[in-house]
This record gives sequence, C-alpha cells and structure tokens, in this order.
Amino acid sequence: MSTSEEDEDYQVFLHPTQVQTLWDHVCERLKIDLGDALYTSWIMPLKVISYDGRCLNLAASSRFMKDRIQTHHGEKLLGLCREIFPNFEDYTIAVRQGTLDKSEPNEIARVDPFQNESITANEELSDDCVAALDTRFTFENFVIGKPNELAYAAALRIAEADVPPFNPLFLYGGVGLGKTHLMHAIAWQIRKTHPSKRVIYMSAEKFMYEFVLALRFKTTVAFKERFRKVDILMIDDVQFISGKNTTQEEFFHTFNALVDNNRQVIISGDKSPSDLEDMEERLISRLGWGLVADIHPTTYELRLGILQSKTEALKVNIPADVLEFLAVRISSNIRELEGALNRVVAHSTLVGRKINLDTTQDVLRDLLRSNDRRVVTVEDIQQKVCDYYNVKLSDLLSIRRAQAISKPRQIAMYLCKVLTSKSLPEIGRRFGGRDHTTVMHAVKRVEESMGSIREYSNDVNVLRRSLSL
Repeated sequence: MSTSEEDEDYQVFLHPTQVQTLWDHVCERLKIDLGDALYTSWIMPLKVISYDGRCLNLAASSRFMKDRIQTHHGEKLLGLCREIFPNFEDYTIAVRQGTLDKSEPNEIARVDPFQNESITANEELSDDCVAALDTRFTFENFVIGKPNELAYAAALRIAEADVPPFNPLFLYGGVGLGKTHLMHAIAWQIRKTHPSKRVIYMSAEKFMYEFVLALRFKTTVAFKERFRKVDILMIDDVQFISGKNTTQEEFFHTFNALVDNNRQVIISGDKSPSDLEDMEERLISRLGWGLVADIHPTTYELRLGILQSKTEALKVNIPADVLEFLAVRISSNIRELEGALNRVVAHSTLVGRKINLDTTQDVLRDLLRSNDRRVVTVEDIQQKVCDYYNVKLSDLLSIRRAQAISKPRQIAMYLCKVLTSKSLPEIGRRFGGRDHTTVMHAVKRVEESMGSIREYSNDVNVLRRSLSL
C-alpha cells in the first residue's frame, strides 16, 4: 500500500471525553467570535453524539435550530472543527426531538418562513430552562473572589428564596467575567429547590426573535401569555435590544406584569442600567429598581483559583508554575482563561507531551501574542489617522465634508468599528457628536472601497498593522 493510500485510510479514534474536550474548545472559540447572545441561542444547545475520526456528529433540539446553524454559522463551525479536531472532514447535525419540553401543548402550528413547511411552535421553542443551560455552570463550580462576591451572594439569595428578595436582579460586567455562569447557576438551583416553579431563561436576542415571529404570524396573544405566566424570567445580554423600540415596548410591559405579580425577573447586561445606550428611559428606570450588582475584572488570585478548580474538574495534574503563568498572562476574561487551559490539556492528551511551561508557551503562542498587544482606543485611531493623512484632529471631528477630510474620517470610523468594542452610537459621539447612521454609512463606504480600490485597501491595512503593534 502506498503512503498516500495509508494516509487516506488513517483515522484517529478518540475517547468520548477527548471528543468533548475538543468540542468545548470549539465552543470557546465560537463564543468569542459570535458573542454571548448568538452563542447562547444557537451553539450552546448543540450536543456531541460522536466523532468517528473524520465526521463530528452533533444533535440539535429542532429542525429549525439545525437549519439556522447550518445557514448562518455553518462555515465558521466547519473551519474551527478542521482546525481543532484531528483528521476532521465534515460534521452532521441530527434532530433529536426527545430533548424537547413536552409539558406544553403544541398549540401554534404555523409555516416557518425559512423552511416552507409546517412545524409547530414547540418544535422551535424547546425547553427554555434546560436546552439552553450548561451543566457546568452551577454555584458549586463558581469560584468566588472580591470582584464577584456581591453578584454571587445576590444570585444565591434569589435562587434559594421562596419570594423575590429584590426585583429585578440586574447583573452586569464585561465579557467573560461570569454573568452567564451565575444566570445558569440560578436556573439550575431553582429547578432543584423549587421544581414546581416555571422558569424561562433566554438571551435578549432570542426574546426579540420570538417576538418578531409572533408579530409576523399574529400569535402575540400566545407570546404574551407564555412569558407572563412564568415564576422566574431570566434574560441574558439585555443590551442586545438597545435601539429595538418595538421589542423594548413589549419587554417593558412583560417586566411590569411580572413584577406587579411578585414574579422574579433576573437580567444581565454588559453595562449598568444607567449606562445602556439607545434604551428607553422608562425601561432603564425599571431595570434599576431592584439590586444592581456588578462583576469587576478578575484579580490574579481569582484567576488562579479558577484554574485550580478547573484542573480538579478535568482530573489532570498541571504544574503550579504553569497555572501561575496562565493566571498572569491571560487576564482579559475567564472564558479565554479556561479556553487556554483546555487547549493545553487537549494538546497534552492528543500528542502525549508532558505539560510544562515550555509546551504551554508553545501551544498558546498565538493567544499570548494577542494578549501582549496593547488595547487600541478611539483616541489612538484618531491620532494615527491624522498623522498618516496629515490632517488636524479638529478637522477630523468637524463638519467639513471635503474629500481630504471625509476619507480619513470614514477610515477612522471604520477602524474604530473593527478594532474597538465601542458601539456605533459611541463612535459617532467621539467624532463630533455624529449619529450612529453616519458611522454605519462610513463603515459600508470603506468596505466597498477596499474591495475595488487597491490604494484604499493598502491605506487601511497599513493603519491596522501600525495600530496592532
């Protein structure tokens, strides 16, 4: 048999725990790429069935979810699996309806606009408290430190209380600091201690999406009844409905109906209620009614504690100097920290190399390099663009529309969009108080010009590289 034939027949057979570890790593990368809202709604409910050495077999709770993932996230999922799974060629998604919540009748039959075939509402709207929850995210697995002790105490108090001790509970903090972990922990604890209580947990994006469907198919009465008869409503990443006025209106009335009937509402966001942009004032006021608990960036001690806890859960021995190294170098967020640990463990398991400081640095070279780069600010971008095009900052922020000013201004707005975490309204404010639609236009104009004008593309790429150094 030739070498090429041997290569074609070669397959890697992994233990189910190894497959799950690799899948967890894929999920970590997808969460970073897609953001919490999209990840929680579409990727997290996926379950691994098997990996035969070439094809990864996954399960979704509905045909709608399967088609949505393949249409909108399939290419990204395929690319990451090829990168992480050895000998990977393709994936499949099976529909396993046995995981659906059978407690509700399938009342609302309709035609799915994406499928041209009849499905039931319950087929798409599976058990909102189980299908979307991660079994790892419990109070027992949550590592407590000064940055998160208030949020943890508040979450645990609500989970164990018979009646709402404060309403609503609003958890906020940056990406990957533990908001979603606490939300899931509350839901799991409530189902354990108060199994008769009806709980709905979902992202704000999914709430909006289901509301839009209810409007389209004239099932708003059923939608309202479904959300207003629950005992606990949990909405993750509420900032997603910023600027969505119709959804905000419905959420406002749902919120009032639940609170007025002494039903618990728990919400998370990336900012405090008063700092949420493009949110109605009356809704901001309601969100700040109860307890607002922030989760601060992690400390070294907390990161080290998280790594030690994760190591115990994985049942692997990792040298103390490796854990200390990771706690120092991966400081951006907990999700990235755990993802780095998963990569190190997966590499050691698959390749058979002992975990030490050298192998850790080698495996995480790209991630460490990314973390070493300094954070780019709007001010950095504005100054760099002004220097590059030899224009004054006052002109860049002015209302002048001359080509010599408008081109650098649009490129600066585009770079702010792709290199910072600032929202479009915030970028607009930093450029002389402009509207977010002006920023959208600038981003679109630059993207179109980069595709057709080589000089334009070169300028943008040079500026991006200089800002990333």
